[in-house]
Amino acid sequence: MGALGVGVLLGIALSLAALALLKLSIPATGTGNGKHRSFVDSMNQGLLKEIEKRHVDLALYHRALQRGQRSGRLRTPNYELDLGNLDWTMLRGPESAQEGLGCQDLSALKQVDYLGSGFTKLVLKATLADGRAVALKSVHGEGSDLRGCMELYGDPAGCYRLATYKLLKEVTLLRGLQHPGIVQLQGQCYDNSLDGDTRVTAMLELGCPLEMIKLLQTPWEERFKICLNLVQLLHYLAQSPLGSIALLDFQPRQFVLVDGKLKVTDLDDASTEELPCRKDDDCRLDFPTKTFALRCAPSGTCERINEKRNLYNAYRYFFTYLLPHSAPPALQPLLYDIMNATGDLRYGINDTLEAFETVFHLYKSGLYLHKRPRYLKDYTPLKGFRIKEIQDYKCWPSFSHLGCLLSIHNAEEAAAICSSHPQCQGFVIGEARTWTGRHLASFRSTFTELVPDVKSVVYVKRSWNVREKL
Repeated sequence: MGALGVGVLLGIALSLAALALLKLSIPATGTGNGKHRSFVDSMNQGLLKEIEKRHVDLALYHRALQRGQRSGRLRTPNYELDLGNLDWTMLRGPESAQEGLGCQDLSALKQVDYLGSGFTKLVLKATLADGRAVALKSVHGEGSDLRGCMELYGDPAGCYRLATYKLLKEVTLLRGLQHPGIVQLQGQCYDNSLDGDTRVTAMLELGCPLEMIKLLQTPWEERFKICLNLVQLLHYLAQSPLGSIALLDFQPRQFVLVDGKLKVTDLDDASTEELPCRKDDDCRLDFPTKTFALRCAPSGTCERINEKRNLYNAYRYFFTYLLPHSAPPALQPLLYDIMNATGDLRYGINDTLEAFETVFHLYKSGLYLHKRPRYLKDYTPLKGFRIKEIQDYKCWPSFSHLGCLLSIHNAEEAAAICSSHPQCQGFVIGEARTWTGRHLASFRSTFTELVPDVKSVVYVKRSWNVREKL
């Protein structure tokens, strides 16, 4: 068995009880060009047309990314497609030109665990020989795409190849689209040692699945970061090297968190096609509870339809749940303006990004704190100390489950927060900061042992006799 068989399938066998469900029997049909010709000659013509379309689409993406073309300039390649050579190896370049992980890395996997699966792909978590963890994507032998194709055409080899084109499309896009909001492709393996067709495995940076219920329990600052990351990604997709890209399967499950940053991990359903039109009435953007009428642009496509589709999906799946709740009161009017403007598609992606950046600037700089009562005068600072960590009163949403740990711009804001909590007798500001550069303050109902720490300051209410209590 080749590198892929030993590294991946053996790992699956050790980690999963359902190895038989993950393997698809594909008969060998020879070697070289004769193999492809035999493969095509025996194929159902309906299936062949589907494969041909995906092959041409993949060639378009590949060539556009190579030449830096935009989707508006993409045209069918100026060659007659040789149906006897529907071979994707021509679309991935020479093996020596590939960078990153390859088939040899799959032969030395330490551990493989199941992560998830969808209509087309199986996703595994694997540990490489050097200890790094990666996500492995391959065609899901028991996925609904493959099963549906088999019910329709009854051709295991052809159906496997059809499904493989979706994975190849994703690999091509991941290689060509470079943005912090897109999961990083770390390598790929094209292995034909198992049977008569090529097995493709994509190796990606590993992220944590997005769990909306958990996100709702996180501090507003973290939820705002996720929404900001998403808007920055959509801004890039609206003007990518391929033109405007729509995420047709726009769901939270298509995203992961990598080191706390939001990244899209599924691109096989991304599309650069924009709806053609002759008049404005041809341009309707339909959602389950809302329909938008768009303009038909002089180019003969519905104006910015991909951008608007992405933006409204961001509103209904992310902004609605994550953006306004428990935000600083002074920022809430701006956040509701964003909600209303994206919910009605009055904002485009440029306006939305500008609005998010305005909120971010106000929050990071503390400018939203103007004209507030002064509370810090009611507290005594003890510089060069912190409090021994023990469980204390809790607040929501906190950065710690052990107590009340909140993001603050400065000691004055912390004093205002403490004064609004009946049980709070003081707070501690140390060197810890959030992703915005703001300080973290620990709010306390009691003070136990003082611990020397030159980078911390303890603030105690003057009404609380600190000398008697410590």
